[in-house]
Amino acid sequence: MERLPQVPAEFRLPDYDGGSIRAVMPAALAAVGLALPPGQVGDDCGGPPSSDAIAGLGLRPADTVCVVLVDGLGWQMLQERGGHAPFLRSLLPGAGTLTSGFPSTTAASITMLGTGLTPGATGMVGYSVRDPASGDLINLISWRGAARPEAWQSCPTLFERANAEGVGVVSVGRSSFRDSGLTRAALRGGSFATGVSFADRVDAALRAIRQPQTRLVYLYSGEVDTVGHHKGWRSWQWGDEVSAVDGELARLARSVPRGTTIVVTADHGMVDVRHDDKIDVAKTPALAEDVLLVAGEPRACHVHATAGRVDAVRARWQEVLGETAWVLLREEAEGLGLFGPVAARHRAAVGDLVVAARGRRAVVDSRTQSGPSLGLIGMHGSLTPGEMLVPLLLVEN
Repeated sequence: MERLPQVPAEFRLPDYDGGSIRAVMPAALAAVGLALPPGQVGDDCGGPPSSDAIAGLGLRPADTVCVVLVDGLGWQMLQERGGHAPFLRSLLPGAGTLTSGFPSTTAASITMLGTGLTPGATGMVGYSVRDPASGDLINLISWRGAARPEAWQSCPTLFERANAEGVGVVSVGRSSFRDSGLTRAALRGGSFATGVSFADRVDAALRAIRQPQTRLVYLYSGEVDTVGHHKGWRSWQWGDEVSAVDGELARLARSVPRGTTIVVTADHGMVDVRHDDKIDVAKTPALAEDVLLVAGEPRACHVHATAGRVDAVRARWQEVLGETAWVLLREEAEGLGLFGPVAARHRAAVGDLVVAARGRRAVVDSRTQSGPSLGLIGMHGSLTPGEMLVPLLLVEN
């Protein structure tokens, strides 16, 4: 392959070998005394994060660690609107900054968190992907149309590995997540506790932490992300939701037993995209020509082209999108390490082209996306700092 393309100056690539969210759970397990052995964790799965990356997160030994993931709460968002989150803002002076993976989206990032492996190793390379077996579009959040989760993402999770070593792990989320495809792919292993509201889930997490056999608790909040998608992260509704979550996290910190460390992080940030900045493949012949399927998400597309027409499709997408997107061949995206090492069995799920939006551009496709999806304001997936950078906030009791 010829020389790799230059990365746009405003982009932040995933720091898979250093400060990324893939090191959070291994660091939490190390803090409670479980140092997972390095090296291969399964055929084609790659290895876990390095011991230096784990140590770099700075978690001290603890009796129990509670990892809280606030979906969609990016570093820049917290800095700019921290007035709505006085508790989290109080932690910023000692905070760290991590990168998401690519794409900066929930399916990829939560699986990184739960396995310690990169998206290329797990095949969780987007909100939606093309199934290499059928050619159909499958959704890795709803798991609609997808293979059995344990077959698609067959690498062992960190919770499975912890269980095998006798370390008690509890995940806390909504009841609908208990046996969801994403949970089975990313977080299988351990026990599962539920709560309808985030306050209920904080209560469930506290009950789990107080159990002597529990060493690691994972607590999920999706409320901030949902409001950000529908109202935008600069909206007053977003601020109110962040305030509510912040208050519950302050209560969690006040209530945990001594010897408990709380780690607060996120899976991605977000940018607000205006309707006029969305371009529809279905209504743009130059983008639709010779394209079999557009997968991924509006800020990070996988473009699957007709055989023999990849170069022509790339030329047209570059011409139409210009400076509003970074258009790469699959081989270039792999060469740059965007997904980490890509397992051979997942390579065809990556698009012939990988398109990362710049600025506030989004590429939608009304042939495969629903009306509500097309109308979303808050988006993520690309490589801008607003999407890629997430906080690492520690409370050590």
